[in-house]
Amino acid sequence: MKMRSALTALALTVAPGLAVLGGSGDALAAQDGAQAVTVTKISHATATSMFRQVGITWSSSGNCSDRNNPTCTSFEQLNLATAQGAQTLKRASGCALNITGGTEAGHAAGTYSHWNGYKLDYGKNTCITNYIKGSFTYIGLRGDGAPQYRSGSGNIYADEGSHWDVLYYNCGGC
Repeated sequence: MKMRSALTALALTVAPGLAVLGGSGDALAAQDGAQAVTVTKISHATATSMFRQVGITWSSSGNCSDRNNPTCTSFEQLNLATAQGAQTLKRASGCALNITGGTEAGHAAGTYSHWNGYKLDYGKNTCITNYIKGSFTYIGLRGDGAPQYRSGSGNIYADEGSHWDVLYYNCGGC
């Protein structure tokens, strides 16, 4: 399969907790008959271009974008659907969005993690908080006590106090 240099395709399982077979550069297949989907990874430059198109801003405490530095905000290896989900949120809410966390080191590990391209953190503001709480379904507290809301498309918004931690399973109806 030919792809632009900024994109890389990987197959991952859609069901949490199921193993994925294969290693770096290998074709990946799901165990136990789980449906595999293609996840497209994008570069930092592609993500920032997508965010600029809709007026999403980003910031980092270290004023940098190095994926391996936890004080930076990086979008390297972000899932295309995650970037599209951010665009969908911006368009649907009409709110100012500032991304404060991407794929950089320093976040909790796991299959559906920041590092693996599934999550973004957004700085809180009244507009986005009211939009999330008014538009999505409250689904209870996460294991760490963060209140969670699920969008109609299944993405999860967790209120971590100082910011929104958003898990994108898909682009949110892009």
